[in-house]
Amino acid sequence: MKLFEHEAKTILAGYAIPVPKGALATSPGQAKKLASQLRPPFAVKAQVLIAGRGKAGGIQFAHTLDEAENATKKILNMEIRGLKVHKVLIEEKVQVRKELYFGITTDRSRRCYVALASASGGVDVEEIAYTTPRKMIKTLIDPTIGFRGYHAREMASKIGYSGKLMLKLAAIYEKLFKFAMENDVELVEMNPIVETSDGTFVAADARIIIDDSALYRHPQYSQRLISDQKTELTLQEIKARKAGLAYVELEGNIGIMGNGAGLVMATLDAVQLYNGSPANFLDVGGGASESQIDAALAILLADDKSSAILINILGGITRCDEVARGILATRNKVGFTKPIVIRLVGTNEDEGRRILAEAGIHVLDSMEEAAKKAVELSRG
Repeated sequence: MKLFEHEAKTILAGYAIPVPKGALATSPGQAKKLASQLRPPFAVKAQVLIAGRGKAGGIQFAHTLDEAENATKKILNMEIRGLKVHKVLIEEKVQVRKELYFGITTDRSRRCYVALASASGGVDVEEIAYTTPRKMIKTLIDPTIGFRGYHAREMASKIGYSGKLMLKLAAIYEKLFKFAMENDVELVEMNPIVETSDGTFVAADARIIIDDSALYRHPQYSQRLISDQKTELTLQEIKARKAGLAYVELEGNIGIMGNGAGLVMATLDAVQLYNGSPANFLDVGGGASESQIDAALAILLADDKSSAILINILGGITRCDEVARGILATRNKVGFTKPIVIRLVGTNEDEGRRILAEAGIHVLDSMEEAAKKAVELSRG
């Protein structure tokens, strides 16, 4: 789950990490009013859940209230890499002496967190890390030890700081690590964290991604994810979250439903084997109830880009009769607006097949046969 910049900065401020003074605006007039409470010059920044907004013109600077209003009007009319801008963060522009980088993420190959620091931050930090990797200082974080003060001081020293400035910067590094551990982050970065002209450090920009699998521990994030219609999720993904389903939207035209992540992945592979293109990944999980099957099928039927649906159930703790009743519940409420192919085997298979057969719905035995049929139907 990605957080907007304004959300990230509010959270970091709660960990005593310095951030610029600012406020969120959704209209040019509101931006002008809020800017009157800040000290010029101003930075007006598009709030979108995607990187690269600076190069796309999503960050502009203003010296007067009128300029701030005009910049907001321009940004709110923008679309950045396919995302419409609905709000801006207007804040006091930081007086920059030097732009730095610091972040914490996971190193999957080493199975641990890693801290990254560089004396060169800003919009080109990815290119710097790729072309001159020696400029990116890395510290693998032993989970039994954590990220201690001496680690932080060593990293600050390696990017060129000493004395009081080194201690100030290292203290911010430690606070960011504390936040990362308490909030189950996949990534948190300050890019740039700025050394100001008066000898302080400020997180001029912040990016946070929370591990979706840990959201049950952080209801303040998960609730926003399904209630805010302007998140990175599509409407279908929001509906799936509310129903407790694992759903990821893809680019194809065959809707996929299965029970168990491995089975769904195998179904995607089978569809692609027959030159089809999956429209989604939808896992109803083990032991799915009639209501969950009903909700899942309704989501697939509502997806305009899919032209056929493939339901692949291998019943273990999932009962085939429950699946059949869920399918019929959807048909009775909204109808089948596109062809549906069903493969149903496992627990209570005979009963599930009987329920569907009495309703005139044919069921297949083989996943390969079902995938092939779904691909054929998706083509016309």
